[in-house]
Amino acid sequence: MIDRDKAFHILSQYGQEHILNYYDELSDDEKKELLGQIEITDFSVLDNLDAEKNSNSVRGVFAPLGAVTTKDIAAESDKYIGIGLDAIKERKVAAVLLAGGQGTRLGFDKPKGMFNIGVNKELYIFQCLINNLMDVVKLAGAWVPLYIMTSEKNNKETIEFFEVKDYFGYDRRYVKFFIQDMAPSVDYKGKILMESRSRISLSPNGNGGWFSSLVRAGLLDEIKEHGVQWINVFAVDNVLQRIADPGFVGAVIRSGLQSGGKVVSKASPEERVGVLCLEDGKPSIVEYYEMTEEMRTLLDKDGELAYKYGVILNYLFNVDKLEEICDRKMPVHVVEKKIPYMNDEGKLIKPESPNGHKFETLVLDMVHMQDSCLAYEVEREKEFAPVKNAVGVDSVDSARALLKANGIDI
Repeated sequence: MIDRDKAFHILSQYGQEHILNYYDELSDDEKKELLGQIEITDFSVLDNLDAEKNSNSVRGVFAPLGAVTTKDIAAESDKYIGIGLDAIKERKVAAVLLAGGQGTRLGFDKPKGMFNIGVNKELYIFQCLINNLMDVVKLAGAWVPLYIMTSEKNNKETIEFFEVKDYFGYDRRYVKFFIQDMAPSVDYKGKILMESRSRISLSPNGNGGWFSSLVRAGLLDEIKEHGVQWINVFAVDNVLQRIADPGFVGAVIRSGLQSGGKVVSKASPEERVGVLCLEDGKPSIVEYYEMTEEMRTLLDKDGELAYKYGVILNYLFNVDKLEEICDRKMPVHVVEKKIPYMNDEGKLIKPESPNGHKFETLVLDMVHMQDSCLAYEVEREKEFAPVKNAVGVDSVDSARALLKANGIDI
């Protein structure tokens, strides 16, 4: 671990020496905690406060991107599944679960994956995902390496939960946990905020930070040693998510493209979902709020929405290309947030309106850094049951209804 002098040197490069203002008053444990935070924090994100470097930039020229449709997939299903199963059996496929978030919006103060979505029995979100992956393990007769990204705040609780639940029957030798890199929060003057005298205000660096976090954790060497060529990355909150899906894996490999993204047909032009498309000739994701009315309603020659395919955060990336991206550095987005902070009197203040900035990397930028991406359409009712809200759209109730509709006992 770094010492005080090294920490001061790091902070002075960014004009953030105030972080050590109370250092001499801290206990030994508090000093260790603060120095540990300074050591793992990526202060280079502060450069993005410069408007010219900020990645919240004007987007390029968009164009529609077609997909391998559910009809196409049905016609080639056996071929795709065969190729995918071969890759899984040869240990060429691994999975990364993005599980750094809390269940705050569900009224649940623990890691979101620990939420019990069952009605008549216990059925946790993590359990649903492991069950889905076990379907593939049984079909392939081979375990899929699973890497679970947690956050600084929920890592210990997540690991303990998996231990208590005996990994829901998954072979623990194939499960590894790693902590997402953290980024500092700043006020509008660019000064890093403190949660207390011994804690910097940190937050996970966005869903695009999963690969750099995996590399920092030292897991890339293991992945390469095992011969893994493809990584399927997916979010924790979709309980019908198909992971290391042989058909998806096989279709991407057969296509010869660098990556793949699972998509669903939009329910309507107004559906608030990011769409897989082209931007300046490269694969990209355009968010709903970035689309013009013309883009939202544009029809193709068959009378279908041209920008039709909504993403569900389930991507397949090539390991070699990911390494190349990591070396090039991901774009960083600066976002306004309400950030709890310690004031000059040492009191924790919880603001009611935005008071500063956080820094995020986004997986959509990772998609745009690919030369090509296969849009792979799946049936919404079978693979898309997000648990984002306590009630209403994409809620606990809607996910439960979809689990039942797919014959899953809850």
